[in-house]
Amino acid sequence: MNIKDQTLSISGYLTLVWSDSRLSWDNTSTTTQDYSSVTFLFSTEQYVWRPAIIIENSVNDISVISDKEIPMRIASDGTITWSPSGIYKVSCDSDTTYYPMDSQICFIKVSTWSYTASETKLGFDQTTPLELSFYSTNGEWHLVSAVGTDSTDRARKGQTFSSLTFQISLQRRPMFHVLNTLFPVALMAFLIPLVFKLPPDSGEKVGYSLTVLLAYAVYLTLISDNIPSTSVTICVLSIYLALTLMYGTLSVIFVIFVLMANHKPEEEEVPSWLKFFLTKLIMPLVCWNGRNCFKERNCGGRKKSSAKSIPKNKVVEYTEKPKLTDEDENEENEEEKEEDLSWKIVSTLLDKFFFFVLMLLVCSTTFIVFAILVIYYATEAS
Repeated sequence: MNIKDQTLSISGYLTLVWSDSRLSWDNTSTTTQDYSSVTFLFSTEQYVWRPAIIIENSVNDISVISDKEIPMRIASDGTITWSPSGIYKVSCDSDTTYYPMDSQICFIKVSTWSYTASETKLGFDQTTPLELSFYSTNGEWHLVSAVGTDSTDRARKGQTFSSLTFQISLQRRPMFHVLNTLFPVALMAFLIPLVFKLPPDSGEKVGYSLTVLLAYAVYLTLISDNIPSTSVTICVLSIYLALTLMYGTLSVIFVIFVLMANHKPEEEEVPSWLKFFLTKLIMPLVCWNGRNCFKERNCGGRKKSSAKSIPKNKVVEYTEKPKLTDEDENEENEEEKEEDLSWKIVSTLLDKFFFFVLMLLVCSTTFIVFAILVIYYATEAS
């Protein structure tokens, strides 16, 4: 079985049983003719009437089921059993939202042709509507259920025609796609923010980010062939791939900003708006200079000068200075930090900030997408 491009291919057989009184005979022993040894006969559709049946949702063509090579088994009471074999390709509305953890429900609609419902009435075998003894396990799909359901008779040109529906429920086996699609895609996504752990002076940041982006783009073209192509439903995996590709593009842009700041001349002053942005947002976020994290660090990476040791035999005049409040100390520290900002420090801060943001985006996106797929698969499997 294969579902792709909303087409389901099923190879099997259809068993038709009907009664024709014109073909019955008496197989009991009589004085004139003895047919007791004849229990059944064989013939073909060329000599025996057969019901005109079509597959309504066939993809190739809508034609009456016919097989001149398959013989019909005729019993003495006029019961005819016929099993024409064939490959039936039917249209199937596939839902690829949760690919590759998706489940599909497909229908095979059988209807009479030419003969109205009053002339030919279709019905299921009460014991086994669908025979699965000849079904072989498929490597990609797990057959959940196969049932026959009565459907509303079709009306054409004011006349009613008998109809039946076979419902087949399938669930994709995800292990192959997890190992060959989901796992490599997630690993490559976590390589994107690691570019900001490389030092700007190494000269490898742009090359690394472009290599990861191009590798991801190439891999995306390979796995896109396995994703069913449909615009009716949006695949969650496709959204994840698009977001990760966007993160890779943003990483290249952010790396360029970091390198621009790193190679600025030291004598060029950092703009005041950038100082405000760094001190108010980025420094507390990345715990720079001990803000909200480590109080022994400062902005410029320099330790505060300790009090010089006073010689023992030296008299020093001591003048007590007024104690500063916490607000005054914070304001003094703010001014000192803003004055100590250099372009090297700006590039380091941007590296830490972009790494934090992209790693947060990649982790949250990966967790959400994988959680959606696993929860849906567990729900459908139960």
